[in-house]
Amino acid sequence: MKVKRYKKVNKNLRFFINNYGFRQPYQILTDGTFCYCALNNKINIADNIPRYLHGEIKVLTTQCAIIEMENLGSKLNGALKILKQYGVHKCGHEGKPISAAKCFLKMLGNSNENHYVIATQDRDLQNKVRTIPGVPLLYLHLKTPVLEKPSDVSLNDAKKKISILCESEKRELEELKKQSHIDDKPKRRKRKGPNPLSCKKKKSKPTINNPITKKEPVEKSKRKRIKIPKHVREMLLKTNEEK
Repeated sequence: MKVKRYKKVNKNLRFFINNYGFRQPYQILTDGTFCYCALNNKINIADNIPRYLHGEIKVLTTQCAIIEMENLGSKLNGALKILKQYGVHKCGHEGKPISAAKCFLKMLGNSNENHYVIATQDRDLQNKVRTIPGVPLLYLHLKTPVLEKPSDVSLNDAKKKISILCESEKRELEELKKQSHIDDKPKRRKRKGPNPLSCKKKKSKPTINNPITKKEPVEKSKRKRIKIPKHVREMLLKTNEEK
């Protein structure tokens, strides 16, 4: 079986296992239409279906389904022989047989408490099975068995169950908190000081004994130059020469 196909089967089975409590061996409730299709396509139900579902199965039928096949004539004798090989489940219609479809629907009830997997090629029965929550539907597509994905009714019912469980769990938690006197109010966080590693170290202040004196800058005395006019310099030069 291809990996993609295996993942689909596993996903669909997991839904019914987790939400409706299905366990191995899976109870496959089979009618004559499924056996007839398996015979025409040369499929061994007891061999191929366990490999497809990757688990143990228990193939069942009812007295109503067997009687219905017997009434349909000798053309279906091959399918009838296959159907009679499986375990006959008590349906409560002994002595007053009804059609296989009606028999299966009554066995399912409103919630499929006995965890049946319905194996049928009857389109009318398939449509009615989809309206009942928690019922896996198995049919044959040519030579390939197909476990149909959960119906919308089953998906919605599973969501309701989860929401109810969540509400009940919340109530239980509240009761436990009241009993143990646990307060849900958030506590105010105290302000924490700064991280000492991220802070700069404080400079130590100078002590009285060792005062740190700042050196004042010494101003350099600038020599002032007196500018002597040119004619005065000439006069001075002349007087010096005369002397």
